Amino acid sequence: MKNFIAESDIVEVTAPADVASGDIVAVGGLIGIAVSSALSGKTVALKTTGTFELKKTSNQAWSSAGLTIYRDASTGLATTTASTNPPIGVNLAVAANPSATGTVRLNGVFGLPSAAQMAAGDA
Repeated sequence: MKNFIAESDIVEVTAPADVASGDIVAVGGLIGIAVSSALSGKTVALKTTGTFELKKTSNQAWSSAGLTIYRDASTGLATTTASTNPPIGVNLAVAANPSATGTVRLNGVFGLPSAAQMAAGDA
């Protein structure tokens, strides 16, 4: 294919804030997992596909697999709260309340509004 550029499951972006390896990072409509740590304004690689153990909102129970998981815009944590948070994927395992992490399969398609965002007119 003449117009193919790259697989793009790992992309380099400018870190919007200081990030640690494994953080969920949002840059505009792009969301990925930081491959390494980076200071704000420096280049960081983001993995946009795959399955990860991510930091989550501790006081949420993920009671079944397949729940839509979002990136909490205020905390940067994985959450089941849609609100105005962008979707990042689905959970693959139950996570207790409380628990610090959950297993999430990234959906690889970011910047898509959630149903709540569409209903609120934020999309």
